[in-house]
Amino acid sequence: MSGPGPDAGGVLDSLTAVAALLAPDQPAVAEQTRRAHTDPEGYVSTYGDRLDDRGIDEPFPGLPWTALVDALTEHKLLAEFDWKEDADEIRRGLGELVSRPSVDPWVLFEDGETDLPTYDFLEACGRHYREVGAALVVLDIESDCYPVACVRARRVDELISLAKGAGFAVWPLGVPKA
Repeated sequence: MSGPGPDAGGVLDSLTAVAALLAPDQPAVAEQTRRAHTDPEGYVSTYGDRLDDRGIDEPFPGLPWTALVDALTEHKLLAEFDWKEDADEIRRGLGELVSRPSVDPWVLFEDGETDLPTYDFLEACGRHYREVGAALVVLDIESDCYPVACVRARRVDELISLAKGAGFAVWPLGVPKA
């Protein structure tokens, strides 16, 4: 893959805005994301070990989004869950996020909710996080995992729009489907 295409400025601006929204105090997240977009070969060379874990050994169109997910994870702003993760691991992962809400949503869980399958449990988490003014969102990397970040509930629509402007998808957890 060569460098950015003709609409690269808008895509790059959107990627940078997504990174800034999800990691406002971590400029390195935006820097890594921007580099994956503007210098994909250099990014792959620098972060080859990290990318090997994902089976990535060369640039591809989703590299900047993957770079964002990895940078957010590095800064404890995103937790990645396997499609068959159990509730205890999800709770632990979400509890380690530096962006978690100050009010603990775990007190809102009802009996039996922790026995749900992974995606259903993540949906329940999303509902309870909303009850305390936060939101859980999935950054879609077209994989069998769920990269989950926590943001203020009022910023979700903005995040979805910015991601779409960059050519990627974000969806909120725990929101009724229209």
